[in-house]
Amino acid sequence: QVRLVESGGGLVQAGGSLRLSCVASGSIFSVSLMGWYRQAPGKQRELVATITSSDTTNYADSVKGRFTISKDNAKNMVYLQMNSLKPEDTAVYYCRMVWRFDTWGQGTQVTVSS
Repeated sequence: QVRLVESGGGLVQAGGSLRLSCVASGSIFSVSLMGWYRQAPGKQRELVATITSSDTTNYADSVKGRFTISKDNAKNMVYLQMNSLKPEDTAVYYCRMVWRFDTWGQGTQVTVSS
């Protein structure tokens, strides 16, 4: 069974940076989409950024110009570089990979202090 494991979350001051990583354990093939989503307390889960198999990216308006999504197909990994972090970026961040199955990670906490 394939699992997604996120890492790189933590506590950072406003204006700082973090880099999230997500790796798929086990072999996956023909991944059509990789992405990052987040859920803040009391709010619904929302899209942060996605990247397709053809490297087309999509970002939430709130993170455009600050966050960058990238991937390493050979390693089955997806990354999220987060710069100029704001307190409103505080949330649990989840990675997602869509292949034969739609698979989600368990999440990693990102906390941005003001």
